[in-house]
Amino acid sequence: MSTTTTAWPDLSGRIIRDETGQRHVRPVRVYFEDTDAGGVVYHASYVRFCERGRTDFLRLLGTDARGMIDGSDSREPAAFVVRRMVCDFVRPARMDDLLEVETRVKEIGGASVTLLQIITLQGRRIFEAEVTVVLVSLSGKPLRLSGAVRGAFEGHLAETSSGA
Repeated sequence: MSTTTTAWPDLSGRIIRDETGQRHVRPVRVYFEDTDAGGVVYHASYVRFCERGRTDFLRLLGTDARGMIDGSDSREPAAFVVRRMVCDFVRPARMDDLLEVETRVKEIGGASVTLLQIITLQGRRIFEAEVTVVLVSLSGKPLRLSGAVRGAFEGHLAETSSGA
């Protein structure tokens, strides 16, 4: 019996390594539910698209959100929560557009990771966010990143110079 991963290998997007570094890219189709009355993507939808990108990036790094929450990843039950998010709405997207959510690691702290997320439409930047997530126990106490989680993120740390 085939698994979902085998049947849909790109469902979580993919990690791309090239001359610009390493990043996670996940496609997102814009549906009616993502738009406002004018047919333009509603601002909160971009936040959801970024959440999907971050979650699937973690999944591909081997850090499953469900495993973290239920403690089956051999640690105290924990989750990444958004501490800070700075958004720049550059251009609109509309229903049926096929977007790409790109996620890069900017900085790693003791209990936090700062990610750069860019949403593009046909290669053009339409939305950008800098998101800091913190690993917390289910009681809300910050937890240090494990060596395995830190190592997974360090392998995707962006270059310090920006090229855009």
